[in-house]
Amino acid sequence: MTSQERQTTFSLASIYAFRMLGLFMILPVFSFYAHSLQHATPTLIGLALGIYGLTQAILQTPFAMISDRVGRKPIIVFGLVLFVVGSIIAAMTHSIYGIIIGRAIQGAGAVGSTLIALLADNTQEENRLKAMAVIGMTIGMSFVISMILGPILNSMVGLSGIFWLTAILAGLGIAILLWLVPTPKTHILHRDSEPVLSEFKNVLTAPELLRLNFGIFALHAMLMALFIVIPIVLISNTGLGENQQWVIYLPVLLVATVAMFPFVIIAEAKRLMKPLFSGAIILLTLTQFLFWFFYHNIIILSILLCLFFTAFTFLEACLPSLISKIAPAGCKGTAMGIYSSSQFFGIFIGGTVGGLIYNHFGLNSIFIFCSILGLIWSVLAMTMKQPPYLSSKIISIAALNNVDAIKSLQEKLLAIPGVKDVMISPDEKVAYLKIDKKQFSEDEVAHCLKEHAKCSPY
Repeated sequence: MTSQERQTTFSLASIYAFRMLGLFMILPVFSFYAHSLQHATPTLIGLALGIYGLTQAILQTPFAMISDRVGRKPIIVFGLVLFVVGSIIAAMTHSIYGIIIGRAIQGAGAVGSTLIALLADNTQEENRLKAMAVIGMTIGMSFVISMILGPILNSMVGLSGIFWLTAILAGLGIAILLWLVPTPKTHILHRDSEPVLSEFKNVLTAPELLRLNFGIFALHAMLMALFIVIPIVLISNTGLGENQQWVIYLPVLLVATVAMFPFVIIAEAKRLMKPLFSGAIILLTLTQFLFWFFYHNIIILSILLCLFFTAFTFLEACLPSLISKIAPAGCKGTAMGIYSSSQFFGIFIGGTVGGLIYNHFGLNSIFIFCSILGLIWSVLAMTMKQPPYLSSKIISIAALNNVDAIKSLQEKLLAIPGVKDVMISPDEKVAYLKIDKKQFSEDEVAHCLKEHAKCSPY
């Protein structure tokens, strides 16, 4: 990557990190402190935790599409301002209803897809996947850090202080966006990173993609439901105060993060994605059953949390990879947009339904709810097809002026060994390829483009 591309990538990654920290730092402490808020009930606490997922799920795709017309930066600034406003409302309120409103407005600043589009505008095709990988790692690390920082910051500044810090971080994100991220001269629709309305039907009717969308929905619904009760369980059984729970989360998350990496590498290198993926879902589900019986025992509870987060982080890493492998050429942006909305909708359902059933049926009902989600997902995963081990490739092409030229080039590219799918986008002057790296040759593609240029008028 060029120096400007690196600056853009790390600047946008920091904005992602600030948003994620702000959203997740309250998870380890909120369900305990929310009871001191006016009008708080378990149902409303769950709604407060999950409501931002609903507004995120609804608004992120429209925001990304609007940014194609009005520009990326104005939409991102607008979203971050909403995030600041929501954070301030949550920081100043003494009522659970104020927290719900604040969190909903935070979620309305749904600029994740627009940030990815801005990243695409400012990176070359050959460097875009690297830049997106940096964003993905940043999101994962932000979650781990937020789980550890939440209890520590709560002891220093309290719940309202965490929301104030969230507002400050979002404000800093605006400054980074305006001063450090270049404004692209043009806004081109990038099919690998943005949703395309005309492709929604194809993506929504693909059974294997639907399985994965349910998977990310279930994974985050389980996470959000669990964090309605896990902080309370830890306080009741460890002797640690709510501000010392990082002592549990730190080793659990470090072990889980380190433990999942070998499995991700093996799944990809040895082409064992399906058995390891299904096994992780079964492990995730098993922890829910065991939580039900052993949450009173702190040693077993800690082990189960470690197993849960190992499976969680493995699945969180594998699901986007599977989306990328399975999505048709040129539809990755659309597939990822629907996938992301499914994730946020899972957060909303996990918090809302989790709070509701905890309110009416008690703590064990959460573990039953999560177990049922896990069982459904396990069945869907075991019946999915063996995923194709394909990678996305974007190549620049010369301008194509007619349908025949597009069709001719597409046929020639498909004839190259290792090329499994092709979509040509004349407006972007690129071809999106799905390739098997073990068979694919860059030289053959270059030769194909050269020969096509000789015999085809453009």
